[in-house]
Amino acid sequence: MASLYFTYSAMNAGKSTALLQVAHNYEEREQHVLLLTPAIDDRAGQGKIASRLGIDRQALAFSNTTDLAALIEARHQQRKIDCVLIDEAQFLSEAQVWQLTDVVDRADIPVMCYGIRSDAFGKSFPGSGVLLAVADKIAEMKTICHCGRKAIMNLRIDEKGEAITAGSQIAIGGDDDYVSCCRKHWKERLGRL
Repeated sequence: MASLYFTYSAMNAGKSTALLQVAHNYEEREQHVLLLTPAIDDRAGQGKIASRLGIDRQALAFSNTTDLAALIEARHQQRKIDCVLIDEAQFLSEAQVWQLTDVVDRADIPVMCYGIRSDAFGKSFPGSGVLLAVADKIAEMKTICHCGRKAIMNLRIDEKGEAITAGSQIAIGGDDDYVSCCRKHWKERLGRL
């Protein structure tokens, strides 16, 4: 019986690396995976999942209006899919998360989503919020703050390394734009402590 999985963490914990390892494990057993990534995140190039360790794979890019159930089920009709892997799952819409539950419940295909749960201002991403509510299995990947505590927050910084205290929920960036930190140091940097 298939399940919907959500693996989350702060940035820089290795989610994309873990996703690519899962894809490798399936393919090593001659099973077929469908890799999906939001088109909005084109840091590594359109339709590419890349790890900071230097490994990457092509994936199918989707927009926030893509009907993921229809897309996955159509691909499954063309060629059996044994697992769907989704990177940057925080960018899923609420409707898309529910579509993924249809893939699991109707087509009996496991769906594994990897993403962050909250933005730089401590607010839940819509996709992550619904995944936390409806996923069959939830796992946290851990990374650490500079102080050694578990990092659970994502601090957005400017070119001088100063905390950005307001702005759009979505600002695509990497190590130069975000720092993973514990809640205490996130609050401290934002002047909330």
